[in-house]
Amino acid sequence: MKIILFFSILTFAVGLTGTAAQPQIWSVNSRSDVLRGDARSVSIDANGTLSPAPRVTEAFKTGQAYIWASATDAQGNVYLGTGGEGKVFRVDAAGNGSVFADLEEMNVSSVAIGTNGDIFAATMPDGKVYRIDRTGRSDVYFAPKEKYIWALAVMPDGSLAVGTGDGGRIYRVRSANADPAASLLFDSSETNIISLAVGRNGELYAGTDPGAIVLRFAADGKPFGVLDSPLREINKISVAADGSVYALALGDSASASRAADPAAAGTPAESKPVTVERPNPANPEQPSKSRYDLSAAKSAVYRITADGVSDIIWSSGTVSGFSLLADGSGALVGTSDKGRIYRIGNDASETLLLQTDAAQISNIAKAGNGFIATSSNQGSLFRFGAETTAEGTYESAVLDAKNAAGWGRIWWRSQGNVAIQTRSGNTERPDATWGDWSPAMNDARGGQITSPSARYFQWRAVLRGAPDATKLFEVNTAFLPRNIAPEILSLSLLPTSVGLAPNPPIQIDPNIEIAGLDPAQFGIPVTAVPPRRVYQRGAVSLQWTAEDRNGDKLVFDVYFREVSETAFKPLRTGIEENFLTVDGQSLSDGKYIFKIVARDTPSNPGQYALAGERFTEPVEIDNTPPVVSVVGTPQVTGDKARVVFDAVDASGYLVRGEYSVNGGAWLPVYPEDGISDSGRERYTVEASLSTAGEYSIALRVWDAAGNAGSARTLVRR
Repeated sequence: MKIILFFSILTFAVGLTGTAAQPQIWSVNSRSDVLRGDARSVSIDANGTLSPAPRVTEAFKTGQAYIWASATDAQGNVYLGTGGEGKVFRVDAAGNGSVFADLEEMNVSSVAIGTNGDIFAATMPDGKVYRIDRTGRSDVYFAPKEKYIWALAVMPDGSLAVGTGDGGRIYRVRSANADPAASLLFDSSETNIISLAVGRNGELYAGTDPGAIVLRFAADGKPFGVLDSPLREINKISVAADGSVYALALGDSASASRAADPAAAGTPAESKPVTVERPNPANPEQPSKSRYDLSAAKSAVYRITADGVSDIIWSSGTVSGFSLLADGSGALVGTSDKGRIYRIGNDASETLLLQTDAAQISNIAKAGNGFIATSSNQGSLFRFGAETTAEGTYESAVLDAKNAAGWGRIWWRSQGNVAIQTRSGNTERPDATWGDWSPAMNDARGGQITSPSARYFQWRAVLRGAPDATKLFEVNTAFLPRNIAPEILSLSLLPTSVGLAPNPPIQIDPNIEIAGLDPAQFGIPVTAVPPRRVYQRGAVSLQWTAEDRNGDKLVFDVYFREVSETAFKPLRTGIEENFLTVDGQSLSDGKYIFKIVARDTPSNPGQYALAGERFTEPVEIDNTPPVVSVVGTPQVTGDKARVVFDAVDASGYLVRGEYSVNGGAWLPVYPEDGISDSGRERYTVEASLSTAGEYSIALRVWDAAGNAGSARTLVRR
């Protein structure tokens, strides 16, 4: 059984065979299969093509678990608000950093740069806003007596917008120690004001939880709802140069996770190996959901144009976004998916821009000619820009062949300098027990894989050169898994005289079989039509279910032997149905054992074919009817007749008796001991004789195999 696996960057395809000589191809048009791999310094564009990614450098490690907020001043210094110890770090353009302020609360949830260069830092729980001068001296600037302060934004006039929870209020603070009541801008019905941003014309935007509403505040402070998402929370808002507003909505509350357990917000999803399943073209997978279908979405990005029209440009049911930055013709989204940053275009195109070693990208911001990104768990500052890496690597998802497999050739389609390596092992995730990476292959025509036979397999691509000159489009791998013997999962025996007859089969164009194609590819169901039940005297019907883990085509052989014999004799071989009716009358009376053997020979050469078998319990074959005889002379007393019958069954036991007078209806009669359950029974029939004349009294008995015997006698009144 030969299997070809196609790892296609644009199209992930797995080929499975119907026969050893004619492999089938399974194509899964899903870019998500490519994203299961690790793209280290490699970008994956909207078409699934790999190319070298922007260079990412870790500029500074805070030593803290979480970075919740960042802001950059006019001199290029980056201020980082961290969690766990409530510290603010300052990192200069050269990457030199240190603790700038150590505040009393546990978490610094937001940082903003004032118009005069002062640093504002929001803290929680028991939220306060601190003002930090250029020397790092801090004092409490605003204390609204709110549990959480989630967001800060500096307005054009220098005032400070403050978004809070659990009260869901927005304050506009114009001076130190301002009265909270006098500074209240809006008291919402929401629990939290999670995000704030200032628009191009000085208007304030706010995102809420749990209603996931985006509010716009005009100069007079009047709110207007510009977006109501069906998700839970508007986690981030970013304004583009053209006035468009981008909003990151989350299906679950990141704020609740951060307040309860900061680590929960940054827990990456566990990846699983790619498994090989036999496809069923008659039942194709459901098409991918529209990005507008948010019924199971974890994240979504909205674009709200200057005239108030909103559009969903990205959504995901698997990826959780945690940061957002408007970026010219779209937005950058930082995620907890392997610390990845995606570029989302206004045309809904999606590019995996880069991947870091972080668990979560918590912030993205513009910094000079490039960008900064911060991570949580652990808290680090990264820088990236237009410069690309000299070398990028991509490690495919791990292939689970489900059994030990021998590897064939590997080949790929690419341009520029691309090399491929392979490795294999027998643990679900690569570890020290796996084989080493093979020597690099540089010819796209590929060659024989040298990795040892194993259950799991992985390939790695190394790309060197400029992104427009170096690309990898697809990689193909052939392998031969060890054949697994088929199994008979169940074997049932129908009652005696119940036969099975095949229903008319589905008509299939013989050219399909000649071509070695799977009928399911033409929409023809491959499930066998179950047989119908018919009466057949003495029939013994066997019915079974079988499974082949390789998906091979099976044929069946049926054997039998009498219980006292040792060797099985063939009854029927090479049948394709999963049932057989045996003519019991062709066998002598006795107990028999039947054996069903399943073979995968139609899909495997003789030396590789395997078989599985299953036996029945002993089956009674009884073709001899009971013998019924009249005992003595019938007794007639008045209008009553009394007749005694003996019934004997040589092979089995009697189960039922009934009598008839003058060919009338059959009426039940019990034996003298009350139960028909042995090979010899005596029945006494007492019949009423209504008028004078001759009467025929008959007794009929049945044995367990359905055989009937009868006798009759004449009496006169």
